[in-house]
Amino acid sequence: MLTGSQYLQSLDDDRQTFFEGEAVKDIAEHPVLGQSARNVASTYDRFYDPAEGATSPVMVAPRSIDELRARIPLLRSCDIVTRTTFGSLMALLTAADRLSAAGVGHVEHLLEYQGHAIGSDVRVTECITDAKGDRSLPPGEQADPDAYVHVVDRAADGIVIRGAKLHITGASLSHDLMVMPTKRMKDGEAEYSVACAVPVNSPGVKIINSSYAPRSADLRHFPVSGEHHVPDGFVVFEDVFVPAERVFLSGEGRYAAVFAHSLGLWERISGTAGMAEQADLLVGLAHLIADANGLLRVSHVREKLSELVIHATLIRAGLEAALTHAETAPDGFVFPNELYTNAAKYYGAANYSLMVRHLHDIAGGATLTAPTIGDLENPATAQLVEKYMAGRKGVKPENRLRLFHAIRDLTADSYGGWHTVTNVQSGGGLYAQRIVSMSHYDIDTARGMALKAAGITDWD
Repeated sequence: MLTGSQYLQSLDDDRQTFFEGEAVKDIAEHPVLGQSARNVASTYDRFYDPAEGATSPVMVAPRSIDELRARIPLLRSCDIVTRTTFGSLMALLTAADRLSAAGVGHVEHLLEYQGHAIGSDVRVTECITDAKGDRSLPPGEQADPDAYVHVVDRAADGIVIRGAKLHITGASLSHDLMVMPTKRMKDGEAEYSVACAVPVNSPGVKIINSSYAPRSADLRHFPVSGEHHVPDGFVVFEDVFVPAERVFLSGEGRYAAVFAHSLGLWERISGTAGMAEQADLLVGLAHLIADANGLLRVSHVREKLSELVIHATLIRAGLEAALTHAETAPDGFVFPNELYTNAAKYYGAANYSLMVRHLHDIAGGATLTAPTIGDLENPATAQLVEKYMAGRKGVKPENRLRLFHAIRDLTADSYGGWHTVTNVQSGGGLYAQRIVSMSHYDIDTARGMALKAAGITDWD
């Protein structure tokens, strides 16, 4: 296993990483990426075991419903790169079962790599969303064939890939990039059906990062994103060679979607768990700021609070159902129930913006315009801030300020905007969750109930 210090040192491997127009030479010392890397390092230190052959308890595949249920909150307490690694490795196991059943792909490579990644204690980020070009056209009909990652050369010892993957959270902080097809491919699109593991420092890999991290000198105004942020990578593959043993699928177009579906399940259960926490946090913030504003007894505020409570409770119920009804793969590892996972993720994402609107309505405009803690500390403005930021008697103006800062940081600033988009788009977007929910729902039983209720016995 790696210590946090060893992890930070491992990032100094000549990877080509860029941030806001400049090449990053030392990730650990970078003013923005460095904080993100240290968050990952802290998870390494938390689970470090010096015993020979030890592996991270976070990465072990759950073998029972109880193990799966215990793993979810444990993962939520880790950094997002660690959570992404777990999802990637579990997706490989899920895909291995499905590919084995169909007799396609390089399942032996997949399983060997999965074991290697756990044994080497590396971090892995999934690369699934292609640039896509003209979205009205399939991969094989794009004006630029590189709009989707594809194989441009094959040899006995490996393949060469070209293209780009977008929205890759933590790409510059990982060791390997798990490249997967974004969807099922049609006839003539075999070269786009490629799944493989690419070292981040491979020649030809370039990562262009963006981040919602605040650039303020006083991070107290950003109580959450000031410490907990992670870059998203625009990952480019310029004729990157991938050794044969790291290739899991290459050319079997009709099975390309196996990886997207497998990853989607683990991404969505993680997203559902995150939204359950997030929903409880929205309830807490809304209740506290209503209290600070003296509005807890106002009817329309209580109505909004009740909607926030119901929203949080239903997401939590969906998460619990997904775990309670978890299924067991042929090799014995346990994975979440597809129907409840997708339905819960859809519900949480589809209603998130409304819940944030309720919070903003309760909190008021000071969510955006409240003075900073620095203004409260400045002798020239301190008394004025104390006087005019006072709310209900008994609530310190500073505490009311801190609530406004947290609400703004979480829901109305760069981090809040990131959440608004990622809640909808992560795990494949709302459309994908609707499709999977429909495919796993017992529609025949529902139709039978409806026929019986209508008194119909001769439906063709």
